[in-house]
Formats: sequence, C-alpha cells, structure tokens
Amino acid sequence: MRKPAIQVMTANRLTDGVVLYLARDDQWVEQLGDARFAKTDNAVEQLQAAADAAVQDRLVIGPYLFTVEAFDGGFRPISQREHIRALGPTVGTDMPAAASGV
Repeated sequence: MRKPAIQVMTANRLTDGVVLYLARDDQWVEQLGDARFAKTDNAVEQLQAAADAAVQDRLVIGPYLFTVEAFDGGFRPISQREHIRALGPTVGTDMPAAASGV
C-alpha cells in the first residue's frame, strides 16, 4: 500500500522575498522543520485557505504546496528545487550586487 503524500505550503515573504513555510496557528516560518505538514485532503484545504488569506493580507506571494517525505526523524523535500529553497542559496552570498544597467 502506498503512503499518502505529505504536503507543505511554501511562499515568499512579500517584503524581502525570503522563503517561508506555513506553520501552526497560520504563522509563516523560515525553517522547513517548523512547518505544518498535511496528510489529508482536509488538512491540505486548511493550508490553502490560510495561504489565500496571507496573500489577501499581503504577507506572502506565490504560495504553493510541495511534497515531502519522512527522513531521519524529520522531513525533507522530494524535489531538488524545494531542497535548494529549504537550504538556501547555492552560491556565495558575499558577492557584491551587480551594477545597475549591466
């Protein structure tokens, strides 16, 4: 028997673009481990409703669900994209910003 998919809601903070995850009490957090995980259709619908409200309140932009799997007592994203978003930039953050007009 196949295990049900475990879903997490992610978005970007509207003010600075930081990756966020929907947690308990409809709060947005920066760490995947603090996210609220949905295993049922009803739980997924609750995540979607909370994300829609946060967009309406202009807290986040571009919310969507992604699938995670249980791993070493926690959860990890299945897709490479979400793995990178959860861990942060793949290039140095100490590089100077590009000059405007280039």
